[in-house]
Amino acid sequence: MVSTTLSIFRSLVFYPVFYGVSACLVVCAVIALPFGRDALRSVVKTWAGWHRWCLRWIIGISVEVEGQLASGSVLYAIKHEAYFEAIDAPNLFSAPAVFTKRELFMIPGWGKAARIYGLIPVARDGGASALRQMLKAAKQMIEDERPLVIFPEGTRVPNGKEPPIRAGFAGIYKMMKLPVVPVAVNSGPLYHGWIKRPGKITYKIGEMIPPGLPREEAEEQVHAAINALNVLDT
Repeated sequence: MVSTTLSIFRSLVFYPVFYGVSACLVVCAVIALPFGRDALRSVVKTWAGWHRWCLRWIIGISVEVEGQLASGSVLYAIKHEAYFEAIDAPNLFSAPAVFTKRELFMIPGWGKAARIYGLIPVARDGGASALRQMLKAAKQMIEDERPLVIFPEGTRVPNGKEPPIRAGFAGIYKMMKLPVVPVAVNSGPLYHGWIKRPGKITYKIGEMIPPGLPREEAEEQVHAAINALNVLDT
């Protein structure tokens, strides 16, 4: 009971502190837009770092990375249990280019910032034209040697649940011709829901999966690796 009450209190402090400063950083991001991608990246990196600071010193959540990240352009396939990993991506990777549903790019202001930063819009039912645009954007990120990030299960999934990989992952894997680095994360039990709980969130970096594997084999390896933390305590 005491721990739950303390978690509620910490969460009530976390929200106004984190989002209050976030609102200021949104203004900074708008101001940074005319100055180009590097200026915007700096604001986003600051925002992600502020999020980590708030988790560590207000909620009591630490973050640990097990394994070695790759260098250059690779496709990171990450388990998605909470908003944590989406906000934290600029901490884990250097200027990640995240595959993001196209609807978010239609938000006034946010959509322009997302494009300048280098997020990649994904139109699930957009047809051939939308697919070509996505591939063009992704190839530009590869030329810039930026890591590509995708959540292959398509949406947030509770810890312990293992839905199948979405069909779109196989298409991106085949067309990008990049090695895949699967990443498991156990953020759900601590971060998902409005009450945040203290503890340790772990990223587990899986072994690199080479390009060109048959669809079933690639999906099987990715699925197993991103769910590697399901049975661990948090």
